Amino acid sequence: SHKEQIWISKNLKHRPQKQRPQKVLTVVRQPEPDAARSQGAVFYVLSMEQRPMATQMIAIASAWKEACTSENLSTVVISKGNYMVGSVTFKGPCKSPITLHIEGKLKAPVELERLSSQDGWIVFQDIDGLQVSGGGTFDGQGSAAWAKNDCRKTGKCSSLPINLRFSSVTNSKMQDVTSLNSKLFHINILNCKNLSLQHISINAPANSLNTAGIHIGRSNGVHITDADIKTGDDCVSLGDGSQQISIEKVTCGPGHGISVDTLGRYHDEQPVNGVTVRNCTLKNTMNGVRVKTWPDSPSGVASEMTFEDIIMDNVSNPILIDQKYCPYGECKAKILK
Repeated sequence: SHKEQIWISKNLKHRPQKQRPQKVLTVVRQPEPDAARSQGAVFYVLSMEQRPMATQMIAIASAWKEACTSENLSTVVISKGNYMVGSVTFKGPCKSPITLHIEGKLKAPVELERLSSQDGWIVFQDIDGLQVSGGGTFDGQGSAAWAKNDCRKTGKCSSLPINLRFSSVTNSKMQDVTSLNSKLFHINILNCKNLSLQHISINAPANSLNTAGIHIGRSNGVHITDADIKTGDDCVSLGDGSQQISIEKVTCGPGHGISVDTLGRYHDEQPVNGVTVRNCTLKNTMNGVRVKTWPDSPSGVASEMTFEDIIMDNVSNPILIDQKYCPYGECKAKILK
């Protein structure tokens, strides 16, 4: 292998070598593009394991900015290798559909103080026509953070960052990626429409507190297929406003099962309807399929829910409808405004 300067360009089909470009991306080995990457503008981020975290984040942010402002279909390729990155927001709207092709492993800092946001580590926001793929891994490195999670004492579990947050993302798809050892939830989907997750792997040990696999809220048309989820909380959970949700061919375990999650805790919650859970396997889980509502909750609706063709193996509570769900001894707590 050899080393050369790789520069951001609006056309990377042919690498500039002699002329002086405007912006440097990094200094690493350049892989040859394959046929799939040859269409449209392609922006590479190449492995730079020895560089400081800030440098790696600047490279990724610069490539995203160039692709997002391109008038043509664009692809950002994060090549094979390890990348240490702090909080990153891939923000739109973009001028055309965009693909984030991740081949490498993105690793979050172990230390919470090195993350600028406690809300989400990797955030996708206000994007239409996003594709995330490539076989890469988002490693939250959360084992040290789990010991600091004091949910059982305080009932407050929002102080740790979520691995992947999708906020107001539409007409998009994520496939063939792994979320590993998140500090809190692995994937959170909020205010999204027409979003598909396919061939997703989620992995954390059974003792990883509050590491829900996929949580959905106030979203319409979310489809999860062929996912393998091992974690310390619900494999999939649906909050208020989850509508037209399909969960198929999901393998869950260890974990707490598949849940319609803790409805009625807040005023003005949106109804849950059109939920289908089909052809799933749950093994060595605390629960199978579950619907849970907060005690003393206002009136609300969860309707048109279908659970069928589900295999359960060594599941403590295969089917559970709990209308007085009270975690952490908060049964006397009133609903929150």
